[in-house]
Amino acid sequence: MNDIRDDVRRGFVALYGYEPSGLWSAPGRVNLIGEHTDYNGGFVLPFAINRRTVVALALRDDRLARVASSFADEVVEVELSELAPENLDGWSAYPLGVAWALSEHGADLSAVSGFDMFIESSVPVGAGLSSSAAVESATAIALNDVWRLRLDRPVLAAVGQRAENTAVGAPTGIMDQSASLLGKQDSAVFLDCRSLESQVIDLGFEEAGLAILIIDTRISHDHATGGYAERRASCELGARMLGVGSLRDLSVDDLPRARETLDDVTFRRVRHVVTENQRVLDAVGELREGGPAGIGDLLDASHRSMRDDFEISTRELDLAVETAVLNGAIGARMTGGGFGGSALALIRREDLSRLQVAIDGAFAEHGFGQPDTFVVTAAQGASRES
Repeated sequence: MNDIRDDVRRGFVALYGYEPSGLWSAPGRVNLIGEHTDYNGGFVLPFAINRRTVVALALRDDRLARVASSFADEVVEVELSELAPENLDGWSAYPLGVAWALSEHGADLSAVSGFDMFIESSVPVGAGLSSSAAVESATAIALNDVWRLRLDRPVLAAVGQRAENTAVGAPTGIMDQSASLLGKQDSAVFLDCRSLESQVIDLGFEEAGLAILIIDTRISHDHATGGYAERRASCELGARMLGVGSLRDLSVDDLPRARETLDDVTFRRVRHVVTENQRVLDAVGELREGGPAGIGDLLDASHRSMRDDFEISTRELDLAVETAVLNGAIGARMTGGGFGGSALALIRREDLSRLQVAIDGAFAEHGFGQPDTFVVTAAQGASRES
């Protein structure tokens, strides 16, 4: 974090010619279990990770917003009075979309001050670790502070989701922003995406001698493209055909009726969400009562469901999971929205090096590009850094 804080401050000064008034950061997230359940009103169990996005920001004496980052060449400028989803595109739609979405929660864009912002991040883009929510959450807490809006973190999570859904055009749920804003050290966030009630669940990985290894396939995904939206539409169709408000209203006992009512593809989409909700509940119970070593079978089952029923895995993700299980992982699954990105493996610390070597070898043998593997730990959520 020290390096990235120094980098973002230097980047701000080099671009704008003066010191920022503060630095704010927000983490990416790993979803331990509970994929594509959030926009169906279901349950998720993500944790914030020790890879963060940092924004340097200072208010201006006019109402011009300028945003720049280390991962884009241009500086994007817009008058706050002209902020609207139809005027935003590209990477800048994430931070500027948050500024727009805050106008629905008390920020008067005709009265608040403009700002200069510079963004730096250590969250890999396109890896399924929610680099977008890290940008949104860091921007949200920064503007919440400097504009003195006094919004609480669940509201800021909704602001980030609104920006991503409307300004960016990605039909995601609220899980990513909630994890980034509500995360706690060494813990996961058990979130009910219908009520937005959350509980902090102790993971106990360190005490048990376990670690989470991320296997980034480096196959980038984009939630604003068709596959994600198609899956969401299929879930909504299944709910309508079964006469419920959302798939959250179904349990595994409803699956026989669903099989009789739905076509094969829609049924399999529904079955994934319904069984995944149950797996989240089972994982929380196991973490509370039995400890983290007991969740391996649930992770494995989750991946099979995403591969076979929801059909969002890839050959690279399947290979990562299979190789992990064959080389000592207690459990493994793809994580994130799918169609690329990363897998996670829960593994004993003494087996980490063996697995990393095996992953590199397996990808080379199959002619795939070299993946990036790294350990993540559960970290604190978004915060002001200086």
